[in-house]
Amino acid sequence: MKNWYVLNTLPRWEKKIVKILLQKGIENYCPLHKVQKQWSDRKKIVEEPLFKGFVFVKIEEVEKWKMLEIEGIRSFIYWLGKPATVRDNEIDNIRKYLNEFPFAKSEPIEMEKGQEVFIKQGILMDYKGIILEIRNNKALVKIDSMGISLSAEFSQEELMTFEKVK
Repeated sequence: MKNWYVLNTLPRWEKKIVKILLQKGIENYCPLHKVQKQWSDRKKIVEEPLFKGFVFVKIEEVEKWKMLEIEGIRSFIYWLGKPATVRDNEIDNIRKYLNEFPFAKSEPIEMEKGQEVFIKQGILMDYKGIILEIRNNKALVKIDSMGISLSAEFSQEELMTFEKVK
């Protein structure tokens, strides 16, 4: 049985990964939205990935680890310690949304000091923490576990937000 998984790519490699996957006969989806670009002499509408650094692939579970051998693919996006799966209807909803709103944008969730976060990847994956400080797209997060308190710096892409802690 095939599932949709989310791959994390090198920066600006999304379209290259799509071509490689198509050559290998692997079903994939990279949602593209339209963006107006301004050059010194003209304006042009181009298509860019809606989710920068991500491509969806529909593969069987046994094929997962072969994906990591493809140049430009960094990792899977994890949820609760396993590569995250996306339901077919969620992929369909993204497609429908982009058909109706081709100039749609995705923007990162704003994070702020004191906010509770969940770590999505890395050695501290699945731990919860509280943001102590934010600087240059990095967050210093305090993690309390096993009777000790750790502080570590994470890129904001490695974190998922919860409601702000009072």
